[in-house]
Amino acid sequence: MSTLIDEIARRRTFAIISHPDAGKTTLTEKLLLFGGAIHIAGAVKSNKIKKTATSDWMEIEKQRGISVATSVMGFNYGDYKINILDTPGHQDFAEDTYRTLTAVDSVIIVVDVAKGVEQQTRKLMEVCRMRNTPVIIFVNKLDREGRDAFDILDELEAELKISVRPLSWPIGIGAKFKGVYNIYENTLDLFTPDKQKVSERVEIDNVDDPAVDEAVGEKEAAQLREDLELIDGVYPEFDREAYLKGQVAPVFFGSALNTFGVKELLDCFVEIAPSPKPIEAVERRIDPAEEAFSGFVFKIHANMDPNHRSCIAFVKICSGKFERNAPYKHIRSGKVLRFAAPTAFMAQKKSIVDEAWPGDIVGIPDTGTFKIGDTLTAGEELHFKGLPSFSPEMFKYIENTDPMKSKQLEKGIQQLMDEGVAQLFTNQFNGRKIIGTVGQLQFEVIQYRLLHEYGAQCRWEPISLYKACWIESDDEDALAAFKRRKHQFMATDREGRDVFLADSNYVLQMAQNDFPKIRFHFSSEF
Repeated sequence: MSTLIDEIARRRTFAIISHPDAGKTTLTEKLLLFGGAIHIAGAVKSNKIKKTATSDWMEIEKQRGISVATSVMGFNYGDYKINILDTPGHQDFAEDTYRTLTAVDSVIIVVDVAKGVEQQTRKLMEVCRMRNTPVIIFVNKLDREGRDAFDILDELEAELKISVRPLSWPIGIGAKFKGVYNIYENTLDLFTPDKQKVSERVEIDNVDDPAVDEAVGEKEAAQLREDLELIDGVYPEFDREAYLKGQVAPVFFGSALNTFGVKELLDCFVEIAPSPKPIEAVERRIDPAEEAFSGFVFKIHANMDPNHRSCIAFVKICSGKFERNAPYKHIRSGKVLRFAAPTAFMAQKKSIVDEAWPGDIVGIPDTGTFKIGDTLTAGEELHFKGLPSFSPEMFKYIENTDPMKSKQLEKGIQQLMDEGVAQLFTNQFNGRKIIGTVGQLQFEVIQYRLLHEYGAQCRWEPISLYKACWIESDDEDALAAFKRRKHQFMATDREGRDVFLADSNYVLQMAQNDFPKIRFHFSSEF
C-alpha cells in the first residue's frame, strides 16, 4: 500500500500560463508526449483533441483557435504523478486563469522569444507573487528569429519583477539555432527541426570538451563558453530554496513546436518543483499529510459532454485521501454527499477514479449543488479562502428574446454564472439583469452557449458603467443613506450583497469622498 506521504511527495501540480500565441498549448502537448499520455504530437493541437464526442462547446475554440476553458491533464512520468492545468491565455478569460492559480503548487510561464513579456503575462505574474508561487520560465520559439538571450533575461527581471537564473542556454537563434547547452545537467543537446522526434544529445564532460567544437562549430563553441562565463559572473548559483519561496525563476530555452528543450525543462521541473503544500483555510492551516480529506471547488465546467447536459465541478484535493462513494460534507449546505462517479482527466478523456491524493484534481458530476469556492471535508467545518471574483470591466443588460423560453434562459444564466464565466447583477431600481465580464469575447461565448446548450435566445442592450464595487459599512445609517442617494445605481450580486454601479471614475471618486464611512471593494473577497 502506498502511504499518504509517498503519494504527496510524488505529486507535481502546476499551471502553464502565458500570453496568447506564446505556445502554451504546444508545450502542454509535448509534456504529455514525454509522459506517454499521447503518442503523436498534434493530438492536442490548439485544444482540439480528435475526440469521439467533440463537444459543441469547443466549437468557439475551433473557430477562434484559442483556448477558452482551463483543461486538466494528469499523467505519470518516471516516479512522479504530474497534473497540468492548461489555462486560457486570452485576457477575456483571465478570471478562469486567476482561479486556476489557486489550485496549483507552481507555475511554468511561457514567453515568446520575439515578443518578450506581454501585458497579460505581467498580470498573471502579479497573482503568482501575491501567493509566492514558485515560477519557472520557458523561453519558446528559438527556431525563429528573436531577441538576444541576455536581453530577454533583463526584460524578464524588469517586467516580471523577479530574479532569474538560466539553467539552459541557447547556441545561436533563428536560422542559426544549433541547440541548447543544459547548465543544470552539463549536457549538450543538438537541434534538428522535427516535430515528432527528440533531438540528439552529445555526451560531454564539460563545456571545454572538444566535442562541443565538433558538434556546433568553433566560433559558436567559443561564444557559448564566453556566455556561460558571463552567466556565472552575473547570476548567483541556482538556489532551490529561493525558487520555492518564489524569489528566483529558473529559465529554460527551447522550441516547443520542435519538441526541443522540453525534456530538459521537464526533468529539472520534477526534481526541483514543490509537491503539494499546506493550505491556509479560514479556520486553520491544513497540511496535505493530514488523514482527513478536504478539498475545494475551483472551477465548474458546464456540458463537458453535450449528450448529457451535465456540469462538472473540479475539486482540488488539499489533504487526506479522497475515496469514491465515501461520505463527505458539503460545508455551505451542510449536506453529506457521496460521489459514485468521480473522474480524473486526460484532457477530454475521463476515467472513473477510486481514490485520489493531495494535489490531484477530481471532477465531480454537478447538478447545481456546487459553487466556485465550495469546500468538501470529511466532516470538519473548513472554508478555503482565496477564490476572488474581480470587479468586471464591461457590462450589458441581458434581455430574453423568446418569452416562451424564459425558464431555459434562467437556468442557462444560473449555470454559466456558477461556472464563473461572468457575473450577474440585478439592478435594484428597475429589476433588470446586468451581466459583467472581463472582456468582450465573453458576451459572445455566453450568447452562443445559451443558444446551443440551453435553447435560449438572448440579446444584449448597452449600459454605460465604469465599475461595479461591493460596498459595506459598520454604520448602518451611513449605508442606508448611501443606498437612498444612489438608489438608481444600486444592484445586488447573486449572494444578495450590495453592489454600487458607478458610471464613471469621477462618480466613483466623489462617492468615496462623500461617504467616508463606506468601504468600497473591487473584488468579492473581503
